[in-house]
Amino acid sequence: MFITVRSRKSLGDVRQRFEEAAADRKFGVQGVHNITANLQSKGLSFDRRLYVYEVCNPGSAKKVLDTNIRIATALPCRVSIYTDGKDVVLETLKPTVMLKMFNEPTLEDTAREVETVIGEILKEAAK
Repeated sequence: MFITVRSRKSLGDVRQRFEEAAADRKFGVQGVHNITANLQSKGLSFDRRLYVYEVCNPGSAKKVLDTNIRIATALPCRVSIYTDGKDVVLETLKPTVMLKMFNEPTLEDTAREVETVIGEILKEAAK
């Protein structure tokens, strides 16, 4: 259900490498959410460092949206980067799993391609 990669690099290094690896593969970072800061700004205690990235490949997104606009509710792809003890974890839901909710078998190849590339991005960021 998930693609999960662990790293012993610093959180800052992993985040920088993630952004570079995404750009190298034509995935744009649409947004970055500092969940830790957001929760703390609301007076909530949250001790882990957590960022949620929204990434998108424009060509794949257009194909998906042209087929079924309702899939926009699942776009862009979200990648969590968070600390877990001494590890930094990069994690995302598999696009092939999410696609099943929309019953669009014609997009299975696209979902597999996106899943493969996102997996490569996560692995490269963790090196």
